[in-house]
Amino acid sequence: MPLPPVSPSRYGRTTVRSAPAPGEATDLTKSKNPTPRSPFAKHVGQIQLGNNDLDCYVLDSEIRVLALRSAVRALTGVDGSDLDSYIGVQNLRDHLDSRRILASAVEFSIPGTQFTGKGIRADAFLDICRAYVNAHQDGKLTTPRQQELAMKSAVLLAACAKVGLDALIDEATGYQYERAEDALQVKLRAYVLDELRDWEKTFPDALWEEFGRLTNWSGPLHSRPRWWGKLVLALIYDALDPDVANHLRTTKPAPRKGQNYHQWLTEDIGLQSLITHIHQVIGIAKTCNTMNELKEKVAFHYGKKPIQLPLELN
Repeated sequence: MPLPPVSPSRYGRTTVRSAPAPGEATDLTKSKNPTPRSPFAKHVGQIQLGNNDLDCYVLDSEIRVLALRSAVRALTGVDGSDLDSYIGVQNLRDHLDSRRILASAVEFSIPGTQFTGKGIRADAFLDICRAYVNAHQDGKLTTPRQQELAMKSAVLLAACAKVGLDALIDEATGYQYERAEDALQVKLRAYVLDELRDWEKTFPDALWEEFGRLTNWSGPLHSRPRWWGKLVLALIYDALDPDVANHLRTTKPAPRKGQNYHQWLTEDIGLQSLITHIHQVIGIAKTCNTMNELKEKVAFHYGKKPIQLPLELN
């Protein structure tokens, strides 16, 4: 049974407690104490996923980790570090190698203190969330508690993408000041998808029906005009994120069968945001009589500048 679509805003925002200016307190190596033995936390911060505050670190090896207790609390609501009891269950074995996850946990020192931390790699944490969601979809989760964890996992996946979590940690810890990557690329990394999806699964027929009604198109939907792709860029991607739309316009690859713009989006932040946005545009379209009216209402609703529609509509 599939989990219901998750809108990140429904469960609270993904926010970052900003790090100080470059070179200040978040760089734990800038102290009078000698450099500790590796691995050690070089940057520290905190991110908020939904209603959960997660302590996070960038180690001297540039590995991003979440504090183990924070990760367990975010997933289960229980304050503890007994991760094995949640990922070693039989129901997850087809979807997750729990031994690999546990073996990848890392202990590290925290400069300036006598304390050590134990963390789980950012990508491993999201692998756990993904395993719960996939196991639920396969009907493998048999208890209400396991199904609850699957829903929490879906919420967490909707809040951050695998590479997006790295970016959040970098911003929370101040590591972005050392990261050699421009802002647009950081932004786009949260939308890059490593698994292509079918076009129709994301863009429902209702969207094409509204486009047809508003452009007086009477042909079959499966042979819709190619220039409707410009409407998608103008009304969907521009309103969702103009930088992404501009990047798609200027760097899109040659079309290949089964591959379209939306397939670049992550199935976490990007895809969930895209699905929510598409249905909002469909709802707005149903109140309109012309495509120009839809353009104006979408621009007003999302606080954007007037949208430029394709020449075919002028």
